[in-house]
Amino acid sequence: MDDTNSPPREYIIGAAAFRARPLEPALYIVATPIGNLGDMTIRGLETLAGADILACEDTRVTRVLLDRFGIARRPVAYHEHNAAEAGPKLIAALLEGKSVALVSDAGTPLVSDPGYRLVGEAKAAGIRVVPIPGASAVLAALTASGLPTDSFHFAGFLPVKQGQRRTRLEALQHIDATLVFFESPNRTAATLADMAVVFGETRKGALCRELTKAYETVVAAPLGQLSSQFDGEDRLRGEVVLLVGPPDEAKAPTSPGDIDRLLLSLSAEMSPAKAAGEAARMTGGQKGELYQRLIALKAGGT
Repeated sequence: MDDTNSPPREYIIGAAAFRARPLEPALYIVATPIGNLGDMTIRGLETLAGADILACEDTRVTRVLLDRFGIARRPVAYHEHNAAEAGPKLIAALLEGKSVALVSDAGTPLVSDPGYRLVGEAKAAGIRVVPIPGASAVLAALTASGLPTDSFHFAGFLPVKQGQRRTRLEALQHIDATLVFFESPNRTAATLADMAVVFGETRKGALCRELTKAYETVVAAPLGQLSSQFDGEDRLRGEVVLLVGPPDEAKAPTSPGDIDRLLLSLSAEMSPAKAAGEAARMTGGQKGELYQRLIALKAGGT
């Protein structure tokens, strides 16, 4: 992975060329645009042009970005299918004093991609990790949705099968935060229908599609309305982010059966102690009593 024979390390903005400054040895996590290439940061361009090694999810996708800004580099692939082989080579290069820049196809690396493995390996080896912030589909959708932004929970991609998807949604339904999901356009209609069933048709939601691109769409409405509006899969194209607003505080579970269901749902996402603590905050109950109830439920008690 030696890139010492690379062309001059520079990048171009408009008609002006800029020389990239030398980088200190480190693993640089570089955010790239989620659609509009004009969202690339200057610091990100400097890092891509100046790194000894540029690792990316798909070399063809990254090549489009590099060509747009005149960066004459040859990226190497690092993705979920070759991480076991490519990761150690990148770590070895870092330990030799090289600088490595990591990018995903779009947005911030490590968000729903295998980059976290490389960062974990770098941390374990005592290698410095430097974030180069920029575009993020999660934050772009959150800020455009009109839903509360003071607390949010990124839940990534939901399971493909309906039963598993609904179980996952049920585990998230009482979290007091805006929920953010990535979804395939082919499954968006089915997922919205499941959300309306699990969360309720009146709970606030939002669908964000093709963010920063020419056909950017942001629709905020109750989940039942969103499900009806986007009930035909052939209507959607491009990348989709779905958001669900926090639950109505007035509907906090109070009956023993509701509290039991809440405890089991929370325990699917967190440790028993944390689940009991969260349930206590949401219901006003005692954490110790709720913890003991959860243990009994898990043991098959009544």
